[in-house]
This record gives sequence, structure tokens and C-alpha cells, in this order.
Amino acid sequence: MKVIETIAALEALYPAKPSEPATIKVTDRLTPSYRAWIAASRFCIVSTVGPEGTDASPRGEDGPVALELDARTLAIPDWKGNNRLDTLRNIVRDGRVSLMFMVPGSMNVMRVNGTAVLTDDPALTGRFDHNGRNPKSVIVVTIHEVYSQCARAVLRAGLWDRNDAEGLPSVGDMLRDVTDGAFDGATYDLEWGERAKDTLW
Repeated sequence: MKVIETIAALEALYPAKPSEPATIKVTDRLTPSYRAWIAASRFCIVSTVGPEGTDASPRGEDGPVALELDARTLAIPDWKGNNRLDTLRNIVRDGRVSLMFMVPGSMNVMRVNGTAVLTDDPALTGRFDHNGRNPKSVIVVTIHEVYSQCARAVLRAGLWDRNDAEGLPSVGDMLRDVTDGAFDGATYDLEWGERAKDTLW
């Protein structure tokens, strides 16, 4: 396999310059349009980097997934998960972070690059109260770049036009596979739905 090893070789492969919209869309703060778009998003991917490598983690809410603290700062609650803490460990050790926000039905994506810190300050965790439950910590992101992503990728994938989930392996199936059958995946799948209802927040 031929590997592209230099920036010069890469740029030779893509000689066309970025269009004007592709360059002017980048800002270091939320514009009114970007603010409205992120406020409508209930789902984002948080990408981080640490000594063990990279990590991308989905985050979801029943309302806006990120809270705007000011035009250059977003806050994302860390609700109960699997306790691996991959994203949180990375943020503590290396604050570089990228966010990708999506809205069902929209062909566009909103991207944020910046730096993050983690806080358990009650003044902030309390802002995410959900029926008396608060997240243990909150990811606070300082925006370095925010911009929209054009619709081509979502259009190519037909992301909102179809449902390809029928017949996919369950998580129990996957756990059984990685343990060569030692894990009781069927029982895991059977019990997960009820267990999850009590631990979403």
C-alpha cells in the first residue's frame, strides 16, 4: 500500500483550494445561528486524546445536549455510563477536545474544536438537575473553533432516510463473541432494558 507521508504530497492530490464558504464559516465564538443550531441538538460525539490514544464518546440528553455558559464556553453533563471514564481521564490529562453535534432530520453537522476541563462544582452540576438527580461532573469546553459541516456526508449515507438496525447483533451478542461464549449475552440483553430505565440520569 502506498502511504501519503508529506503535506506536500497530500496537497498535490487535492490541488483545488477550499471554497469561500468553507473558509469564512470558522469562528471562535457562537454566532446567533450557531447558537440556535447547538441549542437544538440533543446528541453529540465528544472526541478526546490521551496517553493511551484517542476516544470518541456519544453524549445525549432529552433537551439540549450542551449548555451555553457564554459565547465561547459550552458545558456538557456527564450522566451515568459504563464507568470506564475514558473521555474523562483524557480530559484530565490532555484538554484537547472536539465535538460533533447532530440534529435528526438536518443534513448539516456542527463542529467545535477547543479545550476542556472537568468540574464537580455543585454550582454547575446543579444546573443540570433531572428530577432531583445531578451529574457527578460536567465537561466545560472553551471554544477555539466552531463551524458547520456541509451536508454531503449525511446525504451520501441517507442517514435520516432509512433504518438499517434490523438484524444487527445486540450488545449481548457482542459480549458473548469477545468472550468466546463465556458471557451470558442473552440474559444481559433481557435485563438491560429495565436496568437502563433506572440509570439514565
